[in-house]
Amino acid sequence: MSHFHREGVNHSLKEARRSEAVCAGILILVCVVSPIIIALVRNAVNTIQVYARNLSEKATELEYEKELSDSLLYQMLPASVAKQLKQTQQVPAEFFASVTVYFSDIVGFTAIAAVSTPYQVISFLNSVYKLFDERIECYDVYKIETIGDSYMVASGLPVRNGNKHATEIASMALELLEATSMCRLPHRPDQALCMRSGIHTGPCVAGIVGTKMPRYCLFGDTINTASRMESTGEPMKIQISEDVKRALDKTGNFVTTPRGVVDVKVSFR
Repeated sequence: MSHFHREGVNHSLKEARRSEAVCAGILILVCVVSPIIIALVRNAVNTIQVYARNLSEKATELEYEKELSDSLLYQMLPASVAKQLKQTQQVPAEFFASVTVYFSDIVGFTAIAAVSTPYQVISFLNSVYKLFDERIECYDVYKIETIGDSYMVASGLPVRNGNKHATEIASMALELLEATSMCRLPHRPDQALCMRSGIHTGPCVAGIVGTKMPRYCLFGDTINTASRMESTGEPMKIQISEDVKRALDKTGNFVTTPRGVVDVKVSFR
């Protein structure tokens, strides 16, 4: 009995020592491996943080680029048209039964350009158009385009404003004429600026032309007639068509002077 008891005790001690050795080995292994695992985890966390930071920066850059793109789009197109274009990717051409279109150009611009450098011409036009752009902000109008010394504005589109378009353009034209009288050429301060203006009221079709550089363009005889009103007009005067006069007479707020019959040579279709 004593012999078997000692063997049992010895066996238990051996098992205990073996278990201690295994536990010690596992503990040593854990102590060795843990720093490696911790380092790997830290490295993974750092990598994820860097990736997340880069992703956030890219998202911020994309948002900035989107805002810049939207800003340019809203500068190139009327707000309502730009919004529709963003939402649907297309804006169909639209018919407007009655709008008023304004054209102006600088009298003697060719002669001015001939005695000026290209840089002086650009600087001069920028100063004039900056002044005009600031003045027209007070009216329900939209600047369609500037080509060289030609300045084109319309009212009654793309948002219809009832019968206000003729009076809005007429009031704007008077203010631009007054502003022009105070302008001087930066490089020729003794030479006053002289402008010719024309206005016509009628129907037109408006829509976006182009994809890379979309423009809001107007088409129809109303535009041709307004252009001819300007080109056949007199310096520092606003020539209006009979249609514009009738619209203004309804308000009683404008005084006009008859000029007589003027051949504008517009082909009506």
